[in-house]
Amino acid sequence: MSDSRHPDPSSIVALRADLAAAGYTADAVRAAWGAIADDAIGRGLLAPARRGLADRADALAVLCRLLFLGDPASVTDVDAALPTAGAAGLERLGLVRLGADTVTPTALLRPQGYADAGGSGQWWIVSDLDEAALGGALPTGHVLGVGGASLTLAGLQLDTPAQRVLDLGTGCGIQALRARRSAPRVVATDVSERALRFTLLNAALNDVDGVEVRHGSLFEPVAGEEFDRVVSNPPFVITPRVAGVPEYEYRDAGFAGDDLVAAFVSGVGDVLAPGGTAQLLGNWEYREDADGLERVRAWVAASAHPLDAWIVERERLDPLAYAELWVRDGGTTPGSPDYARLIDAWLADFAERGVTSVGFGYLLLRRTPIGMPSLARYERVTQPVGGALGTHLGEALAAWDRLGLLDDDALADTTVIVGPDVTEARHHRPGAEEPSVIELHQGGGFGRALNVDPALAALVGASDGDLPLGVLIDAIADLLEVDAGALRADLLPRVRELVFTGFLRLV
Repeated sequence: MSDSRHPDPSSIVALRADLAAAGYTADAVRAAWGAIADDAIGRGLLAPARRGLADRADALAVLCRLLFLGDPASVTDVDAALPTAGAAGLERLGLVRLGADTVTPTALLRPQGYADAGGSGQWWIVSDLDEAALGGALPTGHVLGVGGASLTLAGLQLDTPAQRVLDLGTGCGIQALRARRSAPRVVATDVSERALRFTLLNAALNDVDGVEVRHGSLFEPVAGEEFDRVVSNPPFVITPRVAGVPEYEYRDAGFAGDDLVAAFVSGVGDVLAPGGTAQLLGNWEYREDADGLERVRAWVAASAHPLDAWIVERERLDPLAYAELWVRDGGTTPGSPDYARLIDAWLADFAERGVTSVGFGYLLLRRTPIGMPSLARYERVTQPVGGALGTHLGEALAAWDRLGLLDDDALADTTVIVGPDVTEARHHRPGAEEPSVIELHQGGGFGRALNVDPALAALVGASDGDLPLGVLIDAIADLLEVDAGALRADLLPRVRELVFTGFLRLV
């Protein structure tokens, strides 16, 4: 990367045109080396992709080797593949180092497809060379490219319109690009100047305006300002604060334990406009004397502004598994001289605080709208989830707000319909007339499965938007020969849950 934050405009325009002319897209790259090689790249194995390109010298193959895999190329080949920008243009942008006749990459430039409620397309994303390209451990100032966590958060981002969005800890800027699709202004912050230069380069390369970068930690760069939305894939990895343990800027902010996530949760209300939302990924510790989700609940309660909270824990790892994950992530593998020492440092750090496991998940926070009931939902959802969740999360928040305006009598006067992705399964004992188990399954959202009783199953089955809920419940009470008032008291709270989770929709 060059020393200036802002990339050379003429080189950007030339490179953008050359990449498009060469057909340097995510689909074309995958097709160039095949599905198996593409899967291998995700596991840090580059040899299959190199073999897939072995007999090719066309522009796409040259760009795949140089910009995707991080392999050197000749100046002649690069100039031919990028006839407008040339190897010199890449050097001006800080992406390569030129030798007498060799172009050596100093960064990766990879195509990345995206899809959201506004449509689909692709970006070109520049980031530092990864460990496969480097052939060893990462430098501590490494700026990460698009990985699993960043794609997860991009898919979680709400797609409802906003005016100002804060991307805290922007890294290479992928969240800022995603946020810019629903907001005219995005402020991207990071403690790494290198990351901010990558963000500006990626915004320029993809012809995205409205992205401002600021240097600093947590909320310092935006103190006194308010945003409609905050998104963050923060450096939340729990790292021992002892000598000899590398501190990678992209994953470690220098806080002890899970203090970074605690600081974000308890402080984000100060920069949220009323009704504004914050979304982030994070870790939280389970300790001998404290449940992890209850600790998150305490962080929410510590906010100076009332916050809605929807916290979804996706997995838990024991201390050893957690240590192994992040030691390997830094490029130190079993058998390496430092592997056992680093693992032990993690385990000793966890033991000092009595940590029994570490949770990972999604946090959706909102500065509670005035006059609305507070949302406090802390749950564990471990089943596989397919596709982006941003639309589902937005619909759930909208449903919560509508439900908050309805008491039980008003809800009983409301009509609902079954979500289009909902199916029902009934299980019978052999020879039995009535089902022993009735299940509702959700194809979208979090892919939830619920066991329901005959009364609720009948209500869901009859919810086609024609008759109010109260009329349906009274009819079901007559059918089952039970008290209608008691059945309403039983079913309406469960209807609220089904509406929030997307099994039912208010008409």
